[in-house]
Amino acid sequence: MDGSETLYPIGDLARRTGLTVKTIRFYADTGLVPPTGRSAAGYRLYDVHALARLDLVRTLRELGLDLPAIRRVLEREAPLHEVAAAHAEALEVQIRTLRLRRAVLLAVAQRASTPEEMGLMHKLAKLSDAERRRLVQDFVDEAFGGLDANPEFVAMMRSAMPELPDEPRAEQVEAWVELGELVQDPDFRAAVRQMAEQQAAERAEGDRGGLHHALTETVRSLVGAALAAGTDPASPAADPVLDALTAAYAETFGRPDDAGLRRWLLDRLETADDPRAERYWQLLAVINGWPVPESLTGVFRWFTGALRARLAR
Repeated sequence: MDGSETLYPIGDLARRTGLTVKTIRFYADTGLVPPTGRSAAGYRLYDVHALARLDLVRTLRELGLDLPAIRRVLEREAPLHEVAAAHAEALEVQIRTLRLRRAVLLAVAQRASTPEEMGLMHKLAKLSDAERRRLVQDFVDEAFGGLDANPEFVAMMRSAMPELPDEPRAEQVEAWVELGELVQDPDFRAAVRQMAEQQAAERAEGDRGGLHHALTETVRSLVGAALAAGTDPASPAADPVLDALTAAYAETFGRPDDAGLRRWLLDRLETADDPRAERYWQLLAVINGWPVPESLTGVFRWFTGALRARLAR
C-alpha cells in the first residue's frame, strides 16, 4: 500500500492539522470534508486528499471566509482567486472601519469627551467620503446659492472638500467632527451667507478682481510690520500704515480714497470678522493633511481698529 492509500482516523487528522476532533466532525457533517470511508468499527477514516481538503478549509477559515464561500470554492462553483479578491475587498472595508474606530477612541481619550460627544464624534466620523462631501456641499449651496458672488472664491469653496484618510490621526477625526458641527451651525451659515451677499454687491458695482491675493499680502505685510513694532491702531503712528492700505484698496476696487472708502472698508472688514471662517479653512487643512494657513485674525483686527479710530476723529 503506497502513501496515497493510507487512511487516517480522525484523531490522527486532528494532530496533523491542529484542528479539534469536534471541528473535523463538524466539517464532515456539513459535507465540507466528508470521510473517505469507515473502519470496521464504524469510525471515520480520511485519506491524503481529505487531509489536503481539510487543510485548505482551515486556511480559508483563518483568512475569514465563511462556510458558504468555502463550499463554493471546494465544489468549483467559484474560482478561488475571485472569492479571495471579494474577501480581500470586504476585509479592506473592515480594516478602514477599525482604523476609524481607533482614531475616534484616541480622540475621545485625549479630549475627555462625554458619552454624548463620543456618540456625535462616531456618527460624523463614520460617514462615507461621499457623505462628508455632501454635508459640506450643502453648506456651500445654502451660503452661495442664487447669488452672483465671487466665482473664484465659490470655486475654491466647492473644490476644497474634506477627505479623511483611511487611517486618520486622532486630531484629524477631531477636526472633521468640529467641521461637521460648524457647517451645520445655522448662525455660521447665516454669517457666510452675509459674506456672499457682500461679494455679490461688490460684483454688482463692477468688482471683477478675483480673490485679491496681492491685496491680502499687502495687508499682511504692512500690518504685520506695525504689529511687530507695537504700533497702537488708534494712535497717530498708525496713520501712515492705514493710508497705504486704503490707497491699495482704492486702486484695487477703482474707488476714490476718501472717507466713503473707509466706511465701506470698515463695513467689509466687520462682515468678514468672524473667527469661524478662518477656523473653517484651518480644519480643512488638518483633515486633508495640508499646511495649516497662518492666522490673519490679529492682522485684520488691527486694520479694523485703525479704521474705526480714523473715522471717529
